[in-house]
Amino acid sequence: MVAELAKWTVIIFGVFIIFIGLVMLFWPTKAREILRKAGSTNLINYTEITIRLIPAITLVICADYSKYPPAFLIFGWFMIATSLVLYLVTRRVLRSFPMKSADLLKPLYFQIISPFAFLFGVLIICNVIF
Repeated sequence: MVAELAKWTVIIFGVFIIFIGLVMLFWPTKAREILRKAGSTNLINYTEITIRLIPAITLVICADYSKYPPAFLIFGWFMIATSLVLYLVTRRVLRSFPMKSADLLKPLYFQIISPFAFLFGVLIICNVIF
């Protein structure tokens, strides 16, 4: 039961990544606005980190049932470790990174990197399904 729930959570995570790719491709200005809001309040900051932990944990749980278990284990544990570190970093420091990134990433750059989001989302889904 837990493995099945984890599998569907990973699939939803893959779909979410593909959706983000669509936003970056068709609405790059909106993607940039969303990036600017990252970590803007304590609620948003800690909610983002906590929600990030959910697919990270399910990647680790699904590793044994995936096509490439080491990839899921490494990526899942990396996401877990970085999430835990982000809990310890002050919001002021976390806030500066997305703001600087949004200034650097022009809308065209979001469109250029969007295919990588599609590919990444598809690879996540295919790794669990097949």
